Amino acid sequence: MTGNSRRQFLKAGATGALAAVSASALRAQTGKRPNIIWIVSEDNNPFIGAYGDKLAHTPNIDALAREGVLYRNAFSNAPVCAPSRFGILTGVLPEACAPAHHMRSDAKAAGILPTYPDLLRKAGYYVTNNVKTDYNCDIDPKAIWDDSSTKAHWKNRPAGKPFMAVFNLMTTHESQNFKKVPGKVTPEAVRVPAYLPDTPAIRQDIASYYNLMEVMDGQVGKFLAELDEAGLSEDTIVFYYSDNGGVLPRSKRYCYDSGLRCALVVRLPKKWAHLSPVAAGGEVKAPVSFIDLAPTVLSLAGAPIPAVMQGKAFLGSAAAAPGKWAFGMRNRMDERYDFVRTVSDGRWRYVRNYMPHLPLMQNQAFAWLAKGYQDIDRLRREGQLTPLQRSLFEERPYEELYDTQEDPDETVNLAKRPEQAARMAEMRRALDRHMLAINDNGFIPEDSRLEGYVPSRVAGAYPLRRLMALGQVAAQGDRRKAPILRAALADSNEVVRFWGATGFAVQGAWGEDLQRLRRLATSDPMQQVRVAACDALARSGASAEACLQLAALLEPGTPDRVRLQALNVLTRMGPAAFPALPQIAALTTVDDEYLPNAARYLKLVLEGQYDPSVPIFDLDALRRKNPTSGPSAA
Repeated sequence: MTGNSRRQFLKAGATGALAAVSASALRAQTGKRPNIIWIVSEDNNPFIGAYGDKLAHTPNIDALAREGVLYRNAFSNAPVCAPSRFGILTGVLPEACAPAHHMRSDAKAAGILPTYPDLLRKAGYYVTNNVKTDYNCDIDPKAIWDDSSTKAHWKNRPAGKPFMAVFNLMTTHESQNFKKVPGKVTPEAVRVPAYLPDTPAIRQDIASYYNLMEVMDGQVGKFLAELDEAGLSEDTIVFYYSDNGGVLPRSKRYCYDSGLRCALVVRLPKKWAHLSPVAAGGEVKAPVSFIDLAPTVLSLAGAPIPAVMQGKAFLGSAAAAPGKWAFGMRNRMDERYDFVRTVSDGRWRYVRNYMPHLPLMQNQAFAWLAKGYQDIDRLRREGQLTPLQRSLFEERPYEELYDTQEDPDETVNLAKRPEQAARMAEMRRALDRHMLAINDNGFIPEDSRLEGYVPSRVAGAYPLRRLMALGQVAAQGDRRKAPILRAALADSNEVVRFWGATGFAVQGAWGEDLQRLRRLATSDPMQQVRVAACDALARSGASAEACLQLAALLEPGTPDRVRLQALNVLTRMGPAAFPALPQIAALTTVDDEYLPNAARYLKLVLEGQYDPSVPIFDLDALRRKNPTSGPSAA
C-alpha cells in the first residue's frame, strides 16, 4: 500500500471515524459528568457469591452487585489477557487487527485505531491506569494516559476534573496459583469438573483459587472505601470485571465458558441511574462482551464513539438495544498454534475448530507450572485418564455445540444431534456474518505481510469470504473435496495456498497431491506455506522429507514466528523429528519469549527425558526481565 493510499484509508476508516454516533456534543462541563472507575481482576470466572457460587467468599463484590447491575452473561472476547486487553483498549477485536489475536504480539495500531483513554482525555477527563497494560500492540501507554504507573490514582487529578481510573489487581493471576494458598475453602469442599482427573493437586488448585478470590475481594472493598472516604461515591460509576476466564486446566486459553465467561458488575449512583436501563439491584441476562466496554465508557462520559469500534454501548446516552450474541476466539496461545472461533447466546455455545488435527491441549511451558496441568499430563502418559479426559489431548471435531445450562462443564457435544439442526444453522450463520463484518484476520499465517488492520483491508489482498469456504473444506477433512484443496495449492494468493496445504494436513494426501506438496515444501516463496506443506507431508507418511525441510527452517535467518510454526509441526511428528534435534537444541537458548520453551520441551521428549513435573519455563528469569509488569506469559 502506498503512503498516499494508506493516508486515504486512515482518513476514511479510522481517523475520520471519530464522528460521534450520537448527535449530542460533549455534554460534559466540569461537575456534570460522572467519574468512572474500573476495578479489573486477573484470570477468573465468576467464583463469586452474587453469581450463585456457594463456596465463594466475596462480600464486597456481592454488595456491589446488590447496589448495582449484575451482568449474568458477560464474556471476554479472548480467553487470555493480551488479546482481550487489545479489544478493551481499542474497541476493535484483536482478530480484526492481526497479529493482535495471538498471545503475545505487537500489532500495528498506533495512529490507526483510537483508544478510549485518549478519547476521554480529549473530552476533558483525567485518565489513569494502575498499572498493567499488556495491550498486544504498538500503542505507547504514555501517549494515551495522564498516568500509567504503580502510582497512578484518581487522587492525583487536577482540581475540578472528572476522572476515569483503572486499577488492575494481579492477586488472582494464573501465576499466583502455582503455589498452595490456604484459606476458608479446602480441597475437600470443591467440585472437580468431569473433564479433569480428581487428584489432590487439582483439588488444591481449585481451593487455592477460591482463596485468592477472597483476597482480591478485600482489595475491591478498599477501593470502594477510598471513594466513600473522599465523599465521591455518589459521583462515581464503578465497574468490576475480570479480564478473561479462569486458570484451571482447560479454562484460560480455551474457547469454552471456563475460558471466556467472566464477572461484570456496574454500580451507578442515584444521580447517574438514568444512564442504565436496569435499576439498582437488577441483572442483565442478555450477553455482553468486553468489546462493548470502550463504547460504553465513552457513552457514559458523553464522548463521541468512533465508528471503527466494533462493540456497542450497553450504558449511557448511546446505549444500544441488547444483542443476542457474544463472540470469542483463540489463535496462538503462548508457543502453541490453534485457530478457534466461537459464539454464545449465554446458554448455548457453538465452537468451530479450523485446525481440528491439532489436539486441544498442547504442552505450554508457563501453564505447566501449575500442579494441576502436571497431574493431568502425568496421568495421560500413564494411561490413567478417562476417555473424556484423554480427549483433551486428541484431535477434535470441526464443530461443537454445548448447552451450558444443562452441561456447565461442556462435555457433551450436541453438534450432530438432529434436534439441534436449526440451532446449529442459526449459530453458524451468526458466526459467519460476524467474521465477515470484522474482517477476521485469523486465516493469515503469523508474520505474513498481509497481517494488520490496514494491509488485510487492501482490496483483493485478503479474500476472506473465499478463505472461509476453503477453511471449512480444509477443517472438515472430506476427501471427496480434495480437488478444491488441490486447486488452492496452485493459487497466486499465499494465504489460499496455506489453507490448501493445511487441508491436506487434516485429511492426508496421496499420489500427485504428495508431489505438489513436496514442491511447495521446498520452493514456495512464503515460508509459512512451506511449513504447512511439511505438516501435510508428515501426516501423509513422508515424515523424513518433512523433517529435512523443517530443520532447514529452524536455522538462523528464518523469522522467529516461522521457526515457531516449524517447531510446532516437528513436535506433532514425535520420534520422526529426531533428525532435527541439533537445530532444535540450538533454539533452547535463543532470545525469544516462546521459541526456547517449545524447543526445550521437544528436546526433552525426543531424548526420553520429559517429566511433566520438571519446569520448562524459567519463571525467575521472566521476573527479572519484567519486575513491575507482572508475568509476561499471562
